[in-house]
Amino acid sequence: MFFTLIRLQILKSFRSTAFAKSLLANLLLGFLALLLLSYVLGAGIFLRRIIEHFADGEDLLGVLNSYLVFFFLTEFMYRYFVQSLPVIELESLLHLPIGKRKIIHMLLFRSFISPLSVIALLLFLPFGIQVVLVSYGWMGLVTWLGSILMTSWTLHWFMLWFKQRFEDSLIGLLVVFGVLLVGAGSSYMGWYNLGEITKPVFDLALVSPFPFLALVGLVVGAYSLCFLFYVSNAYLEDLSEEENVRFVNQSFGWLSRFGMPGEMANVEWKLIVRHKKSRTFLMLSAFFLLYGLIFYNNPAYKSEDGFSFIFIFVGVFITGIFMIQYGQLFLSWNSSNFDFYLSKKSGVEALVRGKYLLFFGISMVCFLASVPYAYFGWHFLLIHLATFLFNIGILVHVIIWFALWKPKPMDLNKGAMFNYEGVGAAQFLIIIPMMLGPYLIYVPFSLLFNDYIGLFALGTIGILGIIFYNRLAQININRVLNNRYEISSSFRQEL
Repeated sequence: MFFTLIRLQILKSFRSTAFAKSLLANLLLGFLALLLLSYVLGAGIFLRRIIEHFADGEDLLGVLNSYLVFFFLTEFMYRYFVQSLPVIELESLLHLPIGKRKIIHMLLFRSFISPLSVIALLLFLPFGIQVVLVSYGWMGLVTWLGSILMTSWTLHWFMLWFKQRFEDSLIGLLVVFGVLLVGAGSSYMGWYNLGEITKPVFDLALVSPFPFLALVGLVVGAYSLCFLFYVSNAYLEDLSEEENVRFVNQSFGWLSRFGMPGEMANVEWKLIVRHKKSRTFLMLSAFFLLYGLIFYNNPAYKSEDGFSFIFIFVGVFITGIFMIQYGQLFLSWNSSNFDFYLSKKSGVEALVRGKYLLFFGISMVCFLASVPYAYFGWHFLLIHLATFLFNIGILVHVIIWFALWKPKPMDLNKGAMFNYEGVGAAQFLIIIPMMLGPYLIYVPFSLLFNDYIGLFALGTIGILGIIFYNRLAQININRVLNNRYEISSSFRQEL
């Protein structure tokens, strides 16, 4: 029965009407996965030399064991955003006369067949052969590498449970932020070294099988936790009820004061919080608010004459990240109900203006959330103010103009990571105005006068864009109206 279920899933993929359409995308994703895994293997081959360069004569294994915890913290983070849940497949199988437990076992097994499951093996196996095998023999290599793999695979099963239990909730977001702060912040701020807590476990695994056996038990426990949770919640009403209740009244009543565009903005906000892909973009926007920590306190980007040009891009990114991510798929979000707006008087115009209103509001929130960067210097606040004005005055119109070039339909319930539905050539071209646009204004004035005059010019252009918002927005509105039937026809194509 287990292999029958596997065969049914394979046949489902091949018989799908979208198979030929998605074949090229899947081949591209497969190539990218192999390329990334080859990079991981290359990093593993050179891992010993990398540690020798930074260890300065210290014991290589001791150094690596003390930093393994940071690898697992990183794995926790990327699994949270990349690892997919088998819920969609579960919904398509529950009506069959097959035992629920067999279905769950099959889906959990399928989820394990992933490039994520071999990253730890590719990264640490070469180092183990080069260093551990020489000093501790085959038994030491097996128990040490096995302990690393068991920890990584425990994260796999734990994350399946965690995402299904807490994904997109406040608790889940707080846990992920807590892991990020505890993992990176503790060492960066010099509070304590997390590596010293886990180092004895992997040191003992070199000479004893007990850590490995204990971690095998932990893997079994994590799988059991995941399996029992899915079995107890494997009902169609349970899969949908919690999400529907969670987001039932998530709206902003005050938007109605902006008329029909405000109502459309309210509808758009409900769309964002109720669907997986749009919620992922919203959460990523919150994470990318920390982007400035990489640059603003980095001595490599400090200048005696002013501040680094790279800070302008960072400011654009921080204050406009949601607008950039969500706006590049401007109408694709509404591909399933675009005909509804066509049937309403001024429906398309209200939809477009509502999206503008939502972009302005969320960009304002991002700007206010970035105010604490003034701790590193008041000029960072000025950078964010100037780039914020430029984003909502000029860049938003440019992004939408590019996004309206042959928009494609997409499924909102799918995750955002490695999902290229709705993505076309325009989405790759958007990066050009995003990268070059602010500098075309800022750099000439900065070179002729100083950095602050450049910021003033950038902000002034943004204010002019805000003043002439109606005329600029009408350009994109007319573009949608002129191509509305062509867009509607393309959205009717089956995904």
